[in-house]
Amino acid sequence: MLKAVSLGPGDQSLLTPAALDAIREADVVAGYKGYIALMPEELLKDKEVVSTGMMGEVERARGAIESARSGKKTVMVCSGDAGIYAMAGLLLEILEAEGLLDTVPFSVVPGVAAFNAASALLGAPLMHDFASVSLSDLLTPWEVIEKRLRLAAEADFVISLYNPRSKKRSDHLQNALGIIGEHRAPGTPVGIVGRAYREGQDVRVVRLDSVDVQSVDMQTVLIIGNSATRVAGDRMLTPRGYHRKYDISRES
Repeated sequence: MLKAVSLGPGDQSLLTPAALDAIREADVVAGYKGYIALMPEELLKDKEVVSTGMMGEVERARGAIESARSGKKTVMVCSGDAGIYAMAGLLLEILEAEGLLDTVPFSVVPGVAAFNAASALLGAPLMHDFASVSLSDLLTPWEVIEKRLRLAAEADFVISLYNPRSKKRSDHLQNALGIIGEHRAPGTPVGIVGRAYREGQDVRVVRLDSVDVQSVDMQTVLIIGNSATRVAGDRMLTPRGYHRKYDISRES
């Protein structure tokens, strides 16, 4: 048995009961060492742990699959949701490529994705259609990322940005904001959430033309509003459209 298990943003209160059950029942816990470190120590007691560093995804996935093939109950833990920019897809790809889809039982345990966590801390910025784009060009050509950003901005989607800025990709966020800015007003609200629900959490709402890219890193998610998004108090709000159909201000 092999499961891709979502850890959520990092706070134990946001680890789902289904994820807890899957980890408790497992013989082997595989995962990126940074994600393993987020787990409560008691969940790893008496379990075999398979961890690798950054860029060790394929090795980690193969190790988990071999463990499952040997009959051990194995979980691959992922931050956020295992099916969003995480390991569920790679596990399924390898199972498919090696003809193991009918041999190794595989399932995904969903969780709180990074944009869910960021949205909750910001208020209600994802109340209407939105697009999520990763700025990492390790697996996707930058030209493709630029096209997706441009089309999403032109279509007036709220846009969530993952993997916005690293030391090797220090210019990507500034370039992305420039592309989006061709279709958004300078005062468009932008939510910047770092380390959501973890130590060092940072939540800010700024104007599109005032984003401090130097303060953004790989543990940050940005949510860029659409043409209707506004600041309500200290929160971001993207109206769903109820105000056009109902008198929501009427006193009872």
